[in-house]
Amino acid sequence: MPQTPPFSAMFDSSGYNRNLYQSAEDSCGGLYYHDNNLLSGSLEALIQHLVPNVDYYPDRTYIFTFLLSSRLFMHPYELMGKVCHLCVEHQRLSDPDGDKNQMRKIAPKILQLLTEWTETFPYDFRDERMMRNLKDLAHRIASGEETYRKNVQQMMQCLIRKLAALSQYEEVLAKISSTSTDRLTVLKTKPQSIQRDIITVCSDPYTLAQQLTHIELERLNYIGPEEFVQAFVQKDPLDNDKSCFSERKKTRNLEAYVEWFNRLSYLVATEICMPVKKKHRARMIEYFIDVARECFNIGNFNSLMAIISGMNMSPVSRLKKTWAKVKTAKFDILEHQMDPSSNFYNYRTALRGAAQRSLTAHSSREKIVIPFFSLLIKDIYFLNEGCANRLPNGHVNFEKFWELAKQVSEFMTWKQVECPFERDRKILQYLLTVPVFSEDALYLASYESEGPENHIEKDRWKSLRSSLLGRV
Repeated sequence: MPQTPPFSAMFDSSGYNRNLYQSAEDSCGGLYYHDNNLLSGSLEALIQHLVPNVDYYPDRTYIFTFLLSSRLFMHPYELMGKVCHLCVEHQRLSDPDGDKNQMRKIAPKILQLLTEWTETFPYDFRDERMMRNLKDLAHRIASGEETYRKNVQQMMQCLIRKLAALSQYEEVLAKISSTSTDRLTVLKTKPQSIQRDIITVCSDPYTLAQQLTHIELERLNYIGPEEFVQAFVQKDPLDNDKSCFSERKKTRNLEAYVEWFNRLSYLVATEICMPVKKKHRARMIEYFIDVARECFNIGNFNSLMAIISGMNMSPVSRLKKTWAKVKTAKFDILEHQMDPSSNFYNYRTALRGAAQRSLTAHSSREKIVIPFFSLLIKDIYFLNEGCANRLPNGHVNFEKFWELAKQVSEFMTWKQVECPFERDRKILQYLLTVPVFSEDALYLASYESEGPENHIEKDRWKSLRSSLLGRV
């Protein structure tokens, strides 16, 4: 069976490999090209273009782009139903006396299309309707020859493994979520149980940066490419179906990753605000500066940004006496790298450098590119908002979706990198489960460390002492 090439090979430097799409099979009309580039088409024509026949197999960039973007217009199970119908009807798979020679030519192509779909968008098949259609079409192919039977079996086993791994991951997330408690609650009930801080668990900032990278890559790996599109799904104006679209918003893994960023920011702020002594707080800040710097060197920009965000939270930044004891030169450089001005120009330059290094990498470590995730989502959001999904003639604006697929396919390459660092379960456990302060508790700890500087802060401190500690 043909092997699918890596994602990095899908899109060329000019954006995407567009010169392969025109074929003699487009006589059905409904597809509009300019200089051999597919720019738009009716939804039906684009679906036809996805389905292989004896003389034609769609280019892989087209398959990825259409499977990614089609969910803005129809449910994946509806698309699967149409694809199955076209395969069965057009290729006479339903005819038991059909031409065996014809079957030999077309079956591997249909099987390859199904394999690409199940490999790249496995989460679509959590829907029973998808699975039914897949099994039905796969059964028709498998009944042909022994070779196809083996390949179908291999495809189904691979899909089931991926879905099982996802269910397991979701259980772990749910468990972490259900056991998470507020740090202040723990402090009040069991003061001794929380004397540990992150430096006692992991004294080496380089090791902590590596363990953060483990968490980042694991969480990235479980995000399906379709989640970027499903996050922005709205009603298609040409769709008369009045059903609720909310079920398309299957973005749990994407949301879990954003939650991890927030947790890391709050963990950093908690660790800095916790110590009673000023020198211990200053030491903690310097420790996190070293962790952030190593994250930058690794190419882990998401953890880097979460650490900077935590250190810039008001309860931390207001600790002027603590910051006076910190050598901030290294922090200033990191802040400059992640400076949001000019649309994060410095960060984007560093990201391009890391992406380039990844392409020519000789080791797993050099392959690591973990983007600042919130900005990636924002870029995709603005791309989606900035261009219409349909043109005035009702055609699907495929030019927009090439660009969308280009951005998402780059992410797909990055998320498949194996983490080269050794796992340390004790450190990972601490990072994922140790209780952190809420925003109010952070302010309270901050005021307790360095008293209020004005009436507003004084009033807030009194109010927090009263509400959180029951003291006046």
